[in-house]
Amino acid sequence: MARFIALQAHDVRFPTSRTLDGSDAMNPDPDYSAAYLRLITDAGNGHEGHGFVFTIGRGNDVQVAALRALESQVLGRDVDETLADLGGLWRELVHDSQLRWLGPEKGIMHMAIGAVINALWDLRAKREGKPLWQLLASLSPEQIVDLVDFRYLTDALTRDEALEILRAAQPGRAEREARLLAEGYPAYTTTPGWLGYDDAKLARLCREAIADGFTQIKLKVGNDLDEDKRRLGIAREVCGPDIRIAVDANQRWDVADAIEWMAALRPFGIAWVEEPTSPDDVLGHAAIAKAVAPIPVATGEHVANRVLFKQFLQAGGLSVLQVDATRVAGVNENIAILLLAAKFGVRVCPHAGGVGLCEAVQHLSMFDYVAVSGTAENRMIEFVDHLHEHFVTPVEVRGGRYHAPKAPGAGTEMLAESIAEYSHG
Repeated sequence: MARFIALQAHDVRFPTSRTLDGSDAMNPDPDYSAAYLRLITDAGNGHEGHGFVFTIGRGNDVQVAALRALESQVLGRDVDETLADLGGLWRELVHDSQLRWLGPEKGIMHMAIGAVINALWDLRAKREGKPLWQLLASLSPEQIVDLVDFRYLTDALTRDEALEILRAAQPGRAEREARLLAEGYPAYTTTPGWLGYDDAKLARLCREAIADGFTQIKLKVGNDLDEDKRRLGIAREVCGPDIRIAVDANQRWDVADAIEWMAALRPFGIAWVEEPTSPDDVLGHAAIAKAVAPIPVATGEHVANRVLFKQFLQAGGLSVLQVDATRVAGVNENIAILLLAAKFGVRVCPHAGGVGLCEAVQHLSMFDYVAVSGTAENRMIEFVDHLHEHFVTPVEVRGGRYHAPKAPGAGTEMLAESIAEYSHG
């Protein structure tokens, strides 16, 4: 009878600020980092689960401390029993009264719980010999809804409605899985668009993105309107009229500023505007969405929980929903968010701008395609060409598409030598 015997947390930081990879209007010098977690069992033979929380440098030590604070909640548990009831464990951890007081359901402890949940899914997928997306897509509708906590959601999505969504998608599961394995899943790239890049690098990376088969790129904006127009002019000249260009303000603007700024950028043919204001301002997003239409509003990477996503959808505050693999409390909560998106008919285009996020979030989109929404139309996973070499199973992106991972697990396991080399302090 195997049990969990160790929880190891590591402060891993990559010096991306040296090249301004990841730079934007609110985060000018990020060091892509991971508060990295290993859940170790006494079964031996690599029976471990791996997860992480993405950060951008300072404060990663605080997130690591939050992971370590969960030791008493995990160690000593029976492995088989735990993995068989990940819905129950999610509720136990998220609704623990003392942990919950620190949120509730948001912030450092919530993300730490997400890393534990994701590590457990990684272990379960490895034990079942399947990539996470395929494992999730093999579950029955009843098993999937058992993973979801519907508390606070039932005014927008009930358990019965979620079952209807999942049952409606069942007939085409096998066909979509085969198509996914053959063709992959659409991607777009943010690689050209970091705010700290000079004009020559912006133009070169736009050309390379087109050559690599991407049909959409994303540029960071928000510091200076004249500079944004100039940079968008360069990108549009290189990309021509047929390549979509999205923009991302990373929460830089007040509501009125966002509306005014997007009116000025509209002539460049904007695919969407991302994070135009505070990620907590549901009504502000709704006002912006109404004013800038038909330009879609996208958000999600900093949305703290399923309840806020529900409100964004109810208020019409977003039309591109960007799930993030490590912002909310792991796979289970992201399944709830995918079901909400399906209920409201909103497309999902995940956030993946960060170390390991591409590896992790691809599984959510692929599960959504096979078992939830049943479509990849007008949907894309973000891709950034940074730091994939540090993972045991790095993403495979070719021809502007993510190719479905086949290795067992959740894609969240980092190479031991990378952990050792880039551990901080």
